[in-house]
Amino acid sequence: MKIQNKNKAGFTLVEIMIVVAIIGLLAAIAIPNFVKARQTSQQNACINNLRQIDGAIQQWALEAKASSGQAVSIGQVNPYIKLDKNGNLPACPAGGTYTASNVSSNPVCSIGGNHVLP
Repeated sequence: MKIQNKNKAGFTLVEIMIVVAIIGLLAAIAIPNFVKARQTSQQNACINNLRQIDGAIQQWALEAKASSGQAVSIGQVNPYIKLDKNGNLPACPAGGTYTASNVSSNPVCSIGGNHVLP
């Protein structure tokens, strides 16, 4: 009589559960870091946009011989701002809007918080 060995290849339920638990643990560690990195990059992009707008305001003020307290709007400095690929003003990546009050003050983002020029 022949003895037949049945070798079943595959993973047991315990092995699969351990792998799933490890993947879940890694995801629990990684996802908050991704969220924080996204917020930081949005903040940095917003600050760079504010720098660009401030530079445009200063250039406009020099060319228009405007005093430091003179009111200015974003529309007045459009020709001095680098537009995006669609021809629009740069926008805050977090969804805020930019405003400027006068030549001597910095432009601000409506989000506030860390979205300000240093």
